[in-house]
Amino acid sequence: MKIFHSIKDFSSPKKTILTLGTFDGVHIGHKKILEKVIQNTLDEKYESLVLTFFPHPRMILQERSEIKLLNTIAEKVNLLEELGIQNLVIHPFDESFSRLTAEEFVKTVLVEQFKIHKIIIGYDHRFGRNRTADINNLIEFGKKYNFEVEQISAQEINDISVSSTKIRNAIQEGNMLLANKYLGYNYILTGTVIKGKQLGRTIGFPTANLKIEEDYKLIPLKGVYIVSSQINGQKIYGMMNIGLNPTVGGEQLSVEVHYLDFDADLYDQKITVSILKRIRGEEKFDSITLLKEQIEKDKIQTLSYIKEL
Repeated sequence: MKIFHSIKDFSSPKKTILTLGTFDGVHIGHKKILEKVIQNTLDEKYESLVLTFFPHPRMILQERSEIKLLNTIAEKVNLLEELGIQNLVIHPFDESFSRLTAEEFVKTVLVEQFKIHKIIIGYDHRFGRNRTADINNLIEFGKKYNFEVEQISAQEINDISVSSTKIRNAIQEGNMLLANKYLGYNYILTGTVIKGKQLGRTIGFPTANLKIEEDYKLIPLKGVYIVSSQINGQKIYGMMNIGLNPTVGGEQLSVEVHYLDFDADLYDQKITVSILKRIRGEEKFDSITLLKEQIEKDKIQTLSYIKEL
């Protein structure tokens, strides 16, 4: 997949089949659209192109928007590449771009820069300054500038009934089973392993402390989760704690993973954690001994769940 970090950087010898949007999560609803784009390029006459934006438009256009995203840029790139998209344009979204009229956007971006043959879009898509243009306007522009418009019907979208907002809400409630069902894959956190307080090591449960660089990445509700990671080509299961470590007077949110039946130095390595299920909320225990007893129970529950997979 070719990646371009601005609309003006894009070039292709072929006309394009395009779709656009934030595609946060690249969830099962998004995939319905993306797969149609790919199907339209199987004869190799055209190339598939996804236009997406960063920062998320809500971060720019809504005052005090504190929206957290389901994917980092790197995660989104990987998901789109796995699907088979040929070209990805990640355009910097700013106020000047948001002020383009619908026709300016169609003429200068879609037609002149992207040389589109067809655009595939949801029936409810709105675009242009103040989001005033809709699918009917786009169809008219298609006639004027000689490109096709294929819309994903309300019926097709409603058959799935999924949205990035629903997934964010599920993750914020710790409902990973629902979130993962809507995503079509297990929600992931990616970060670098850093040194922590090393309390886990002293009670027989050493943990990898994960530092997540992207402050816009959505962190699930505090608690204990069953997780897995691919490490050195091997799938390793574990337990992850998200929280403040109140039993030992912690004050900063930490993300720590204890891998089962695994012992290796992971410091400074970047790892990806797939989150399978939340098993309990964060608790403050009266002693380290009681904390250790609870972690033993968590381990039994985790092993039981893994055995059923």
